Amino acid sequence: MSRVCQVTGKTRMIGNNVSHSKRRTKREFSPNLKVKRFWSEEEQRYITLKVSCNGMKTIYKNGLAETLREAEKKGLINLV
Repeated sequence: MSRVCQVTGKTRMIGNNVSHSKRRTKREFSPNLKVKRFWSEEEQRYITLKVSCNGMKTIYKNGLAETLREAEKKGLINLV
């Protein structure tokens, strides 16, 4: 999986660079992704995820287990 948040599903966006003379050239807005390990109390192991900073905020708010269940329902990750 490249440049996709495994929790929120955020991907890159395409936009324009606009110069002073108003010329527009294409550019890319990438999500703020980090590779982070989270400790799972239920499985007693670390789980490594590629998440955006907004996804980390979601995990800290709702808990890792609940967030992973929601991401699996959306089809963003496969839990084995």
